[in-house]
Parts: sequence; C-alpha cells; structure tokens
Amino acid sequence: MSHHARAHRPEAAPFTERTPRVVAARHLTRRQGRDKAGRFLVEGAQAVREALAWRTGAVHELFVTATAADRNAELLQSAEDQGVRISEVDDKAAASLSETVTPQGLIAVCDTVPQPLDTALTGTPRLVAVLYGVSDPGNAGTVTRVADAAGADAVIFAGDTVDPHNGKCVRASTGSLFHLPIARSRDADEVFEACRQAGLRLVAADGYAEHDLVEASAKGDLKHPTAWVFGSEAHGLPDDVVAKLDTALKVPLYGAAESLNLATAAAVCLYASARDQRN
Repeated sequence: MSHHARAHRPEAAPFTERTPRVVAARHLTRRQGRDKAGRFLVEGAQAVREALAWRTGAVHELFVTATAADRNAELLQSAEDQGVRISEVDDKAAASLSETVTPQGLIAVCDTVPQPLDTALTGTPRLVAVLYGVSDPGNAGTVTRVADAAGADAVIFAGDTVDPHNGKCVRASTGSLFHLPIARSRDADEVFEACRQAGLRLVAADGYAEHDLVEASAKGDLKHPTAWVFGSEAHGLPDDVVAKLDTALKVPLYGAAESLNLATAAAVCLYASARDQRN
C-alpha cells in the first residue's frame, strides 16, 4: 500500500466484500441503487482521474487494492488533496465492485452527472445529441464520446433510454461523461420542448427519411443550431416521434451495406453539423 492511503488508516486491515461500506457501494452497480443514492461507481485510473478533475467534491470515496495503490501513487495523492476518503480493499472486494472481466483495483464512488434540462441547455447551444429509447449501454456511451469530440453542447438521454451511469456506458464514454452537460428525462416531449425553447431545430436521424445529409448540407440546413435525435439500434425512431420533430435526414449509403451502426451514424451526423457550423 502506498504511504498516502495508509496515512488514513495506519494499522487497519483491508476492507473485504462484507465490510458495510463495500456492501453499500455494491448497491450502486444497480440503477435503482444509483438513483436512490445519487451516486455511481467509476472504475479505472483514467476514469477516476476525469472524475476528480470534473468537480471538486464529486468523488466521495476511493476503493483501492494494494497493487493498484502502488501503481497509482500520483492519482491517490490528488484524491487525498481533494479530501477524498481512501479505503484499501482486498482483491475480492474490488472484484465485487467491478463490472469488468479484469478489474483494475481502483473504484471511485462519485456524484451522478445529469443536470436539469434547462441547465444543460443554458446559453445558446448549437449542437446537441438526444438519445431516444437507446437500450444498448455501449452505443449510448460511444455517442456521448462522439458528441464530446464533435464539440456538442450537451447530450440528453430521453424516454426509456439506458442509464448514463451504467458501468458499460461509463466505460464506453471514456471520460466524456464528465466533459459536457448530460441531462435525462423519461418525458421525451419535455426534452423536445426544452430543445425548441433553446432555439434548436430537432432533426431525426432516420434511415427511412426522404432526404439525406448531403442534400441538407448543400442547402445550408446543417448550419442551424441543431438537436440530432437518435433512436435505438434495433428499432430506430418510432414514426410518431419522427412526426413531432422538425425534419428527418438519413445518412446516404453508397455501397451495399444495409445500414450503419447507431454510434457510427451519430458520428457522421454530428460531424456534418459541426463542420458546417464551423465553416
């Protein structure tokens, strides 16, 4: 154990999977537990570093194995500087909190990220990604990462969409969860209304749309402040949802592929808007 972590509990034995604080943290691997506590688990050095940088006081506790402590002395030091409680755990306890095949032995308990809709859409947003009914956490996390990379102003999880704090979603976002405002609302109509109030044009990414991105770009339509709405991998956006939006566009398919993966399509759409808005 590094001397930093040991400073907190000089002679204490590492926590086991039965230690009450580890048991409490394990509740955060489930959505219900996260929503109740307003906290979630962040695993691995890179993600924990992003969480510490995101907001002082956002990280409440750091569970760390002796091996991980030796490997991440600097990270533990910055956690300690922020007043984060550092608790040594044994390998079994770390594994019980981990959702990966090869646990990294470093897990933080962190405040949940979503902000209220109006806070996330404050100012004059120009580019927003809305995920509607997306159940796959890997896709939702990857779209969050793409939105961050494309310079989007917010990502909104709307309707019956996966929890942004789902372990796989957090990993797929590679820290982007902490870089831009995230909001969520079970009420999709509330989301669409908030986007309109913020001056955004609602555009459905729809494989069955009559017009495509390239035509829209040529007409200058993608320069407008835009909220792109993406549906689930399996079902796309329901017709009644598309009908509520301002327009629908498809990504043109020039080869023989029948469709694009959701996250790939989102990357093409968001970057098309980002490019036209920045030109």
